[in-house]
Amino acid sequence: MPYSHPSENVFTSPGWLHNSSIGIVLHFSICQYGGLGKSIKSQYCFNSLSPRYMSRVHGMHPKETTRQLSLAVKDGLIVETLTVGCKGSKAGIEQEGYWLPGDEIAYGMQPFSQTAAKNKDWETENHDWYCFECHLPGEVLICDLCFRVYHSKCLSDEFRLRDSSSHWQCPVCRSIKKKNTSKQEMSTYLRFIVSRMKERAIDLNKKGKDNKHPMYRRLVHSAVDVPTIQEKVNEGKYRSYEEFKADAQLLLHNTVIFYGADSEQADIARMLYKDTCHELDELQLCKNCFYLSNARPDNWFCYPCIPNHELVWAKMKGFGFWPAKVMQKEDNQVDVRFFGHHHQRAWIPSENIQDITVNIHRLHVKRSMGWKKACDELELHQRFLREGRFWKSKNEDKGEEEAESSISSTSNEQLKVTQEPRAKKGRRNQSMELKKEEPEPETEAVSSSQEIPTMPQPIEKVSVSTQTKKLSASSPKMLHRSTQTSNDGVCQNMCHDKYTKIFNDFKDRMKADHKRETERVVREAVEKLRTEMEEEKRQAVNKAVANAQGEMDRKCKQVKEKCKEEFLEEIKKLAGQHKQLISQTKKKQWCYNCEEEAMYHCCWNTSYCSIKCQQEHWHAEHKRTCRRKR
Repeated sequence: MPYSHPSENVFTSPGWLHNSSIGIVLHFSICQYGGLGKSIKSQYCFNSLSPRYMSRVHGMHPKETTRQLSLAVKDGLIVETLTVGCKGSKAGIEQEGYWLPGDEIAYGMQPFSQTAAKNKDWETENHDWYCFECHLPGEVLICDLCFRVYHSKCLSDEFRLRDSSSHWQCPVCRSIKKKNTSKQEMSTYLRFIVSRMKERAIDLNKKGKDNKHPMYRRLVHSAVDVPTIQEKVNEGKYRSYEEFKADAQLLLHNTVIFYGADSEQADIARMLYKDTCHELDELQLCKNCFYLSNARPDNWFCYPCIPNHELVWAKMKGFGFWPAKVMQKEDNQVDVRFFGHHHQRAWIPSENIQDITVNIHRLHVKRSMGWKKACDELELHQRFLREGRFWKSKNEDKGEEEAESSISSTSNEQLKVTQEPRAKKGRRNQSMELKKEEPEPETEAVSSSQEIPTMPQPIEKVSVSTQTKKLSASSPKMLHRSTQTSNDGVCQNMCHDKYTKIFNDFKDRMKADHKRETERVVREAVEKLRTEMEEEKRQAVNKAVANAQGEMDRKCKQVKEKCKEEFLEEIKKLAGQHKQLISQTKKKQWCYNCEEEAMYHCCWNTSYCSIKCQQEHWHAEHKRTCRRKR
């Protein structure tokens, strides 16, 4: 059992808090190596085998394994005992063995009676054993209101214990006291976050859900999972967003303690908690944007928020100026969300931000189709701003009448003035309609005469009551009737003029809206037709060019084949003529001196065309080589 520090708010544990998450991994690894759950003998683990197993599987040094094993025994997570071998070379030899605490009770083993008493202490423990921030053991501060404990070094100066004798509350309990909004509205927002948590928690459940493991309740003080959080959201049990965030952090805390800080399950739980904190930050940043971005009604990005976001032209690197809403500002950076199809978020330097009133021609924007759609969405948002058209959920619409809701979108200021008097007069009209069923004296007709709901004027009420008091002594019945008639006539005229003006303004506004909508639809239709015509024309031109190119290629191929055939025929013809000429040439004799056709034969390979050539060749060389017989 934990012992108290001299300060009542500080405690440490000599028996429970020695073992870290590494020791917990060691503890489960040994039990798994010994075959947990098969039989009492298979649960027995030898100390000589554990270091080798931990070194092979977890890469832990044998000395560290022995140290963590001793800490696990000291913490009571593993029970050490001596047994005598009954077979083989170990028969009759005492050996050290380890067991899961609690198993010895089921098998009636006497040496573990002290551990059984310790199990009861586990169930009655009031506080966690591990720091809620770093998930490690040690000397911790205990909270007076909940089970959470913290290291003093893990707390900021704001939450640290000032006086050892004073009571201390953890950061979670302090933040939970701050009530954010109504439970119904909070549950609506939190359902969106829980739905995303369920999607991301699928991997966590796939990796292992061991809350029914025999050691789970011995390590985890308060169990929680995503279905439990969803159930609490549906039942409206959360009083603040901080309480919801604390449950998400508790899920991470339990996962790190049970699986270890470096486990795959812990990484998934950290990612889940980080995403949950991001969603809560977005909710705190703007509730309207958070709800509309998750509910996604028609034109959801066009509805104004309360308070309104600043509209700007924002320029990302590599892109032109684009219409956007300012979400937040930090130092020299501006967080914006762009109008358009995807409504993307980005941090933009302040020098790349221009006010929405800047002339668009000065920005040199490339007006693409996406940019035009974004500007149309911006124009619709600005129109909603001018008309005061805000998004209303179903809960807000239940308390309003249909007639008033139609007029409220066009004349908010006038209806704000007449809203409270009209409610009073409506209640008075209901009581008067019940009174009409029974005959009453004429003196009571004054109170039941105002059947038409009118806008009461304080000055007229004073004048009517004054006239009635002055003339009541002479003829009360006649004065009541005359006052009633004049008052009704004035009120009827005022109501008629007022509502005529309101409905005329509403009619004119509807006509203007219809005209703008018609122009927009016509403009979009013309643009669409122009685009389709250009596309059809481009396709027709491409098709014609492709056909012409194909025809040209076909003609060129035919011409090439024809020229090739003619060329081969001509070559064949020339080859025949050349062969014939060669044959004729071979049949003739030629002058050895001038290579003309020879007429005079001298010897076997020498002939001459004339006597002159014969004499020249004879004296030059032939007389030495001539073979003609003399």
